Amino acid sequence: MRIRASSTSIWLGSMVLLCLLFGAASFAANFPALTGRVVDQKGVLAAPAVSQLETKLADLEIKSGIQLVVAVVSTLEGQAIEPYANALFRFWQLGEKSKNNGVLLLVAPNEKLVRIEVGYGLEGTLTDALSKLIITNAIAPRLKSGDFAGGIARGVDDIVAVLTTASSEWEKRPSFRLDSAANSVPSNWIGIVAFVVVIALMIISPPFRWFVILLLTKGRGGGSGPSGVGRSSKSGGGFGGRGGSSGGGGASGNW
Repeated sequence: MRIRASSTSIWLGSMVLLCLLFGAASFAANFPALTGRVVDQKGVLAAPAVSQLETKLADLEIKSGIQLVVAVVSTLEGQAIEPYANALFRFWQLGEKSKNNGVLLLVAPNEKLVRIEVGYGLEGTLTDALSKLIITNAIAPRLKSGDFAGGIARGVDDIVAVLTTASSEWEKRPSFRLDSAANSVPSNWIGIVAFVVVIALMIISPPFRWFVILLLTKGRGGGSGPSGVGRSSKSGGGFGGRGGSSGGGGASGNW
């Protein structure tokens, strides 16, 4: 009886994971292409704002090697923003492969959610707590008032300040003091737990990891990177991810 119950549990668990993985494969296939350092599916940013952001982000990458990308997506397709941001980060492979020094600022206007997703190599500098402060004080209040350009620009400025200047300098900014209240993000705990379980199994089980890679890359064309997702699309100018990855560091917020 014990053996039979164990076998049944394993079978049921496998079926649940397979359903999640097939859902993830379909979900990932709808990611926007990485056409530049600013990807605005919703069209909330005017051309001058995009140009200014692109200049700042390009300057950051040239001087430090850090690849910061802004994405404004049409929809999260029913996903919690945390797994969506992590999967999009990995799909685009932001940051250098050897340093994992990428950052994604993701805004989802339909769901009124925002997230800063941080690459492995920058988690010690752009911490979860600092990411939350930036969202709470610099980004969310402006997004709430409809000022998408201002909120994103201030968020980018604060992220760049943390990553490139001494703490004695950026700590002087008002946005790094917890002087405004922010609503917490309602969490989709089932989706988050399932995502964590799948990632854990990918880490501890190489056969399972390769099975996931095959599922996620099926039908996309092109090769797959070490993170288990397809290589990001390049723009006409040759911009694209550089092989980096993220483990879910960062913070989320709403407005």
